[in-house]
Formats: sequence, structure tokens, C-alpha cells
Amino acid sequence: MSLFFSYNWLSALLAFILGATGTLSFSPYDCWPTALISMIGLLAVPLNCKTKKTIILGFLWGMGLFGTGVSWIYISIKQFGGMSTPINILLITLLITYLSFYPMLFTGLLNYFWPTVNFWRLVVAAPTLWQITELLRSYILTGFPWLQFGYSQINGPLKGLIPIFGVNIITYLLMTISGLLVLSISSRTVTPSILAIILLILPYPLCSIQFYQSQPCRVVRVAMVQGNIKQTIKWNPNLFIDTLKTYLAESYPYLYKAQIIIWPELTITDTEKHQNQSLIMLDRLFYLHHSSLVTGIINDNICENSQYNICYYNSIIVLGDQKPYKYAGSNRYNKHHLVPFGEFVPIERFLRPLAPLFNLPMSSFTKGNYIQPPLSVQGYKITSMICYEILLGEQIRANFSPDTNFLLTISNDAWFGHSIGPWQHFQMARIRALELGRPLLCSTNNGITAAVDASGNVIAKIPQFKRKVLEVMIMPTIGITPYARFGSIPLWIIIFTMSYLSIYFRNIPLK
Repeated sequence: MSLFFSYNWLSALLAFILGATGTLSFSPYDCWPTALISMIGLLAVPLNCKTKKTIILGFLWGMGLFGTGVSWIYISIKQFGGMSTPINILLITLLITYLSFYPMLFTGLLNYFWPTVNFWRLVVAAPTLWQITELLRSYILTGFPWLQFGYSQINGPLKGLIPIFGVNIITYLLMTISGLLVLSISSRTVTPSILAIILLILPYPLCSIQFYQSQPCRVVRVAMVQGNIKQTIKWNPNLFIDTLKTYLAESYPYLYKAQIIIWPELTITDTEKHQNQSLIMLDRLFYLHHSSLVTGIINDNICENSQYNICYYNSIIVLGDQKPYKYAGSNRYNKHHLVPFGEFVPIERFLRPLAPLFNLPMSSFTKGNYIQPPLSVQGYKITSMICYEILLGEQIRANFSPDTNFLLTISNDAWFGHSIGPWQHFQMARIRALELGRPLLCSTNNGITAAVDASGNVIAKIPQFKRKVLEVMIMPTIGITPYARFGSIPLWIIIFTMSYLSIYFRNIPLK
């Protein structure tokens, strides 16, 4: 009898539980070793099974991980989709099912091409194949790179590798370590376990290496306003003035004191053209008080590609800076990576009439350019992104420049209520600071509003669901991390090399 479970109801249940265990490695639980436990389960449970059975086990493992890890999306579907409960449940089930396809693909291909339980299957092929399926998940259908295990290691011993190779190499190493441990158990030899422990511990001293230099002479005082405006009233046009007054009232004590004041994503829930006179007055107000305002807004502009001749952008603009504000000026950022159905509707002509879900308040945006210049605020260069874009390491790296002083992400996680979603979002944001060696400011409507240093450590944050202002001193940094310089090139070299080795030697025992 195999050392591992044969395929039956118990192994199916075990696959689901071990998949769900992986969620504990992410915030707010932050138990990073459970990532290894979950990945070990993904490799171990399907051992010595036929390919059809490994496919089912991989799918059940995925249902466990994504069923517990992204089910919080149901909150936004239920509260703002405008459809019945059965339809809401169906939609979130379809999403989880789709995401579970990728671990199912992984276990099926792994067992089909590498049926022999040996070093080449578990230590060479598995990490490479897993990374390929994760990359596919990051790009297909605009991509959904949520719950990639590398992000769970922000406080783990592999953290020091992130500014060198990026977060994806951590996911690769976790699968390698898991494969070694499974190989050690299945072959009843201790050597693979020793190698696994070495791989896990050896990078730890790299955590003390800094690839950036701080600039204490350029410390800047920043105030981030968390308005805590309920999502149910945020887009009510009758309450627009009240929302604006709320943010102005919270900002007023920090005029003169803070050089930069930040409001979150789409704080101004009207178009830039319609509010042009108000923005000019705000620009003058903040300028006279020697403070600059960075805020989210809807930018409406003439667009030949639109059937309405107007494009709407989810934007960041700067008011009160050295150059006076003007409509459609260059000192802005337009969101590039839009969320399907939330910010745009694929094949709009056919889908939009089907259900109220596709008529959410922000579901008609146009994407901005992939590469855009940094914001210029009080003499500082800020590489900016909006909400979901903080997950896209390569896009942020493409927009990053050596003269970037710090990073900024503005968001509105009120869509996800009291759930684990915003915590997972914030955990991934911290990785971007570590990869690029720059401090990061996270400004949100109702949390998590926080400041992160260039090593990914939290400097300060304020509680969720409270109207409050986070005032913090930010020290800009200079210097280029290896990841900022080379990106994912080292990872691709590893993937191509290991793919060749795993295919060439897949049936040859390692002596």
C-alpha cells in the first residue's frame, strides 16, 4: 500500500482541507509556514494515482484554497450586484471553479508527463510547471494573480530574495522545498529534507541587505485622509457635496503642516470637467497653504475610440502644486489595468443588458497607457497605481524609474466590507515596496490606510472603518534593486532550463 492516501473520499477531503490551509498563510492570519503545508499536500495527495484522479484532487485542492481565500468577493456581488441570492452564489461559485482549473491543470499535466515519483517530477518539473500555471492565471482573461504563495512570505525567511528576484521566485522556491520534503517522505531518505531546510534557511541573512539608500534630508510629512464613506452612498449625487465637505474638514488641520495630503480612489465622484471650477478653487486653496492634494477622480475626455466620443478614466490628479492645475493637464495618472465587470464590461454590447451587475457605478472606464510618467508633487516623483494594479509587479516595474522617490496606491476597499480581502490586498502591496526598494503609501476610503518602508515593513496604519487621518513622515530612498533592474529575466532562465532538464531526464532515476 502506498505511503500516501489512495484516491477515495478521504483523500478528496484531505485535498480540499490542505488547499484551504493555504489561506492561513496570507493576511490577516500571516502564518507563512502553512503555505508549505498546503503545497506539500498538493504534491503528496495525488501521488501514485491515475491522471484522471489527480485532476480531481487538484481541482478539490483549488476549491479549498480559493473557496476560503477569495469568497469575500461575494460581499460586493451581493451588496452591489442587484441580483438574487441564487445568482450571486452561482457567480462566486463560477469564479472559484475557474480559479481551481489551474491547480487541476497542474496536477493533471504533472502526473501525465512525469508519472514516476522521483526527483525530476517533484523537485524539477513540479516547481516549473506550477510557476507556468500561475503565470497563466496572472494573464488569461486580464489575469487574477491573487493568492500566489510568494506573497505570504513577507515575514518569512525567504524575504531577502524578493528585492533580488521578485516575488515569483519565492513561489517557485516554495514548491521546490515542498517537492524535496515529499520526496524525502516517499523515498524514506533524509537527504532531500536536509536540502529543503538549507533552501529555506540559507537566504535569511539576505534580509539584512538593503539595495537602497535613505535620504533623511528629504523627509516629507504626508497626511492620508480616510473618509470612511459607505459604499452604499458613495455614488449618490445628492451626497456629493457632503462627501467633499467631509474630506475638506479632515484635511484642514493639516494644511501648512503636511506638504502632501492624499485622498483615496475616486473621492471626487463626479467628472473632472463638470467639477472644473471647484478643482480650480481647491488648487488655489491648497497652494496658498503650501500643501499639495493628491486625489482620485473621474477624468472625462474626448476619445475617438468610444461610441459616445468621451472616455472616462479612473484617475489621480494633483492640486495645489507649483504649477497651477488645469483640466487634462499632464500631471496625472490614468488607471491602466481595469477590473472586468467592475470597471469595464467585456463584449459590452451583449453582456450589459443582461443583468444589473454590469451596471455598477464604475463599469464604463477606458484604460490609460501602460507606461505613464510619475506624478510630480512638491518636488517628489511618485510612481502611482490604483487599487488592483498593486498586484501587477511587472507593470509597476515598467513605470518605475530611478528618480522615483516613493510609491503610491489609492484604493476603495469598501466594496469588500469586513472581510479578509483588504488585508490580502495590503500584504501584496507591501511586496511592491520590497521589490523596488521604495517607501509605499496606501490610501484607502475605509482601510487599510498605511505607510510602508522600503523593506516592506509597516511604519504606521490607522484602524479600518474609522474616519481618521494618518499623518506620517516619509523618508525617500534612492538606488536600484536587482529586481528593478532585471525584472523576471532570471526566473525565465530558470524556468526554461528546468523545463528542458525535467523533460529530458523525466524517466531517468537520479543516482
